[in-house]
Amino acid sequence: MPQPLHALLAAALLAALPHAPTRAAQPDHALATESERSGFLRTGRYEEVLRLCDAYAARWPEAVRCETFGTTPEGRPMVALVASRSGALTPEAARAQGLPVTLFQGGIHPGEADGKDAGFLALRELLEGEAAAGALERQVVLFVPMFNADGHERFGRYNRPNQRGPEEMGWRTTAQNHNLNREYVKADAPEMQAMQAFMQRWDPLLLVDLHATNGAQFEHDISIQVEPLKAGDPALREVGLALRTGTIERLAAHGSLPLEFYPSFVVSDDPTSGFEDGVPTGRFSHGFMPLVNRLGMLVETHSWKPYPERVRATRNTIVAVAEQMQAQGAAWRRIADAADDRARRLGGSRVPLTWAVTDTARTIDFRGYAYTRTQSEVSGALMTRYDETTPQVWRVPLREEVVPEIVVTAPRGGYVVPAAHAERVAAKLRQHGIAFSRLERAHPEAPTETFRAERVSFAPRSVEARQPVQLAGSWSREPRDVPAGSLYVPIAQPRARLVMELLEPQAPDSLAAWGDFNIAFERKEYMEAYVAEDVAREMLEDPAVRREFETRLAEDPEFAASPSARLEFFYRRHSSWDERLNLYPVFRVDAALERASR
Repeated sequence: MPQPLHALLAAALLAALPHAPTRAAQPDHALATESERSGFLRTGRYEEVLRLCDAYAARWPEAVRCETFGTTPEGRPMVALVASRSGALTPEAARAQGLPVTLFQGGIHPGEADGKDAGFLALRELLEGEAAAGALERQVVLFVPMFNADGHERFGRYNRPNQRGPEEMGWRTTAQNHNLNREYVKADAPEMQAMQAFMQRWDPLLLVDLHATNGAQFEHDISIQVEPLKAGDPALREVGLALRTGTIERLAAHGSLPLEFYPSFVVSDDPTSGFEDGVPTGRFSHGFMPLVNRLGMLVETHSWKPYPERVRATRNTIVAVAEQMQAQGAAWRRIADAADDRARRLGGSRVPLTWAVTDTARTIDFRGYAYTRTQSEVSGALMTRYDETTPQVWRVPLREEVVPEIVVTAPRGGYVVPAAHAERVAAKLRQHGIAFSRLERAHPEAPTETFRAERVSFAPRSVEARQPVQLAGSWSREPRDVPAGSLYVPIAQPRARLVMELLEPQAPDSLAAWGDFNIAFERKEYMEAYVAEDVAREMLEDPAVRREFETRLAEDPEFAASPSARLEFFYRRHSSWDERLNLYPVFRVDAALERASR
């Protein structure tokens, strides 16, 4: 895009802000970002984040603190600005005053620098009273400008080919190639582990995750998704709806065309397929927060909008959220605290693990552009090409009705992790602030529920350094030996939903789903065919076994045609068969087996 147009867009950004340009918005201001100084053509390097974090704290020592909460694998400090005019600049002080805490998180994908540059601008205006006057007197704002600091410094001009501006930007993943936007439950990356510890200390009521989307070309400039809204605690769903509605109304008043769903086509590159709006899983920020009875907002500016427009929309979103938290945050916090109490009583109730979007759809008017779909001479595929000079309203379906898909009964007591797996699981529970205890003595033939996989489907390739697996099966009552040193994880705790997400094997982001227990579903022992032949002939002397075998031969042609399957029929009935194969190595219990020290 030519330089003069960028300059015009930058001027339009400033003019469109609720207040006229002020000293704080001038390029020569000491706290201005490289983005502002360049007329919103560029974004600064990570050194700027560190410098401004200290500079804000020096400019407003009574209202801002610069906190380091972690270190990246490449040795960069991870910083957050803590801002409040209440005097509460520590988690303890915020709790003592009953103040709501909002975490604005920028740069989980560093190429999407909108949140970093808009966040510094919005926070400066909040501190100087130029936006949402008095908002910082009744809340605490946490601002992480660049979550993925290492990825940010993998700087380049073409790191985001589906995006207009800034001129250069960071890379999507971390130095270890983790996509942090898949990490909230799994939490393998050191950066996410630091973020989880930071969030547990501050306990934010709301996490606002600032992104720029990929996708088609259209007029809408931003989408706002909030959870819980379709899943999670029922009372918090009402809060989520109010927050989303208030944010969208404020953005529309400032000239945006906001959406309440992620604008990704059901069929890639086909606008006629429309959109669907489901329930995010716990790997995403706005899917994770409902698991701990808090609010998550996913903000996605449209990547094809010029950078000044995206910064403007993100800045307006931050201010809109601050205004609502100022007015409603304390009441919303009380609802979240009550949700913690309700979570403690989830034991014995039916809890959905996954949700499905139904085929029910409504037709919406979507502000798109005229387009053509023609056969590509390059790829041979049908390709969509947009004409941004010709706005066009698309009449397309939106599927937004969701229904529970996999539903389980929460254990009345909790989960038992046998000693063989205890250390690994304990580390993950600690990362997430989940309470558990260790059993001091063995419990032979303890009354448990066990899950045996009837079907195991391993992913064909690695995903985020893991081999995910899908398990089909069910829980049934079965006495099991529980060794000393095993873990007991009670369901009666505020993070009960997160406990189930981690330990229910069919939950989409469970330890099992991410491959932590794959070894339990690998066969390790075998019976030679000539031995199995002798075993089979002996077993066939039992009339019941013979009838079952002959029925299977008659009804299952695939079985009948497989010598190995026929021999395994008998091996599985032999005492040498590994009864632990496909046994998920976490049990459920109706009550604690003992009182044990942590």
